[in-house]
Amino acid sequence: MLEAPFPPLDPNGNTEGRGPRLSEIPMRIVIPNLITVLAICAGLSGIRLAIEHRFEQAVAMVLLAAFLDGIDGRIARLLKGSSKFGAQMDSLADIVNFGVAPALVLYLFMLDQAGSFGWIAALIYTIACCLRLARFNVMLEDPNQPAWQGNYFVGVPAPAGAMLVLLPVYSGFLGVLPSKALAYGTAGFTIIIAFLLVSRLPVYNGKTAGSFIRRDFVVPLILGVVIYAGFLMSFTWQTLTLTALGYLLFLPFSALAWKRRFAAEALHTKTD
Repeated sequence: MLEAPFPPLDPNGNTEGRGPRLSEIPMRIVIPNLITVLAICAGLSGIRLAIEHRFEQAVAMVLLAAFLDGIDGRIARLLKGSSKFGAQMDSLADIVNFGVAPALVLYLFMLDQAGSFGWIAALIYTIACCLRLARFNVMLEDPNQPAWQGNYFVGVPAPAGAMLVLLPVYSGFLGVLPSKALAYGTAGFTIIIAFLLVSRLPVYNGKTAGSFIRRDFVVPLILGVVIYAGFLMSFTWQTLTLTALGYLLFLPFSALAWKRRFAAEALHTKTD
């Protein structure tokens, strides 16, 4: 009897001799992995479109990849389809979608005018994104982290970094023409974003918002989302520009909130 050309997929990482293999994989496990693969395809397609100088479509594909990459984990948890295989796939997709794709799109749009300095900036950003993702995966396994610190990222998260590093591209779509001087400035901005990714800056992640909201906040929340989506569809680049600038302004307030919480927890521990 001929053996299959590929070994059977075990989503929990079991290999021969280490446990039973599954003869059939539930679709609830496969679906999140399909979304992850689609995210990688979108990110790589963004690179191709940038090479063809179709930059608006390229940025749209990178943002689509970020969106798909952001929902695959949530869908996996919703369907109870999380697996070790899916976690590894998601990490690899993050490197492509938040590290490689934005860096290459930005380089082809503007950084190439800065020559080697622009390429070095793109490399630094991509490597910083990889380091950020590796540190995030390691910190997930830290059992000694206080529960309240789980409400903060350490450094700017990779999806936000991808949104921020493309800010010069948004401005280009708004009429700011690329130039050699601007390319050097963009290279410096790219390096700054790279350092924010690997920094120890505490960034609030919104987990303390909980799974429930007050009844009187439901309608304003829905209206807010609709208004933002409307502006995003009608004034895409203006909205993304303001979103990126707003996020940068949010970072100092996030660090201040963390500092206050840390001081309060230290005082509480000392009192006990």
